[in-house]
Amino acid sequence: MHGLMNRAIQCFLRDTYGAEVWLSVAEQVGIEPEGFEAMMVYPDAITESLLSAASRQLSKPRDALFEDIGIWLVSVERLRRLMRFGGVDYHDFIDTLEELPGRAQLAVPDIGLPAIRVIPHSQGRFTLICQGTVAGFGHVLAGVLRAMADDYGALALIDHVGETARGETIEVELLEARYTEGRAFSLAMPVAAGGL
Repeated sequence: MHGLMNRAIQCFLRDTYGAEVWLSVAEQVGIEPEGFEAMMVYPDAITESLLSAASRQLSKPRDALFEDIGIWLVSVERLRRLMRFGGVDYHDFIDTLEELPGRAQLAVPDIGLPAIRVIPHSQGRFTLICQGTVAGFGHVLAGVLRAMADDYGALALIDHVGETARGETIEVELLEARYTEGRAFSLAMPVAAGGL
């Protein structure tokens, strides 16, 4: 597993639950307190141990942990910006989700995000198929979808309906594209105080 993935889990635990929780999980897995190097590749077994230890530590089912990680990812401004380049509204965002793994690979060629297939239906309904190497990654995607609906100000029903031979299936129903104002977003990067 790419170090960025493991580092994201580490940062999620630290930012959401505190340094003590991260240190306890790291000790259970046998990881140094500094955690993961973002640009290294780690055996998948370490990621599995990390997720199992976090699930036990938090007394949270793995699916719920994955969804929380997906929601947290959108709070990271660089990742939010990457996702917002997908479109001007939530409908556009979903329409371009198939391109997300490719956009991520432009920045990190060996990131290994799962493939996403979007099947549009009538009246704002979509079926998403997520094919990844880590079981349950579709729950991360469901969390991202929930957080991005809030980010765009859309009202949407999102349901992870299970796994088939094609991959994990998520059903999305866009009820109202402009339900609330949503968070401000500009393609231009904000300029820091004091200029360049």
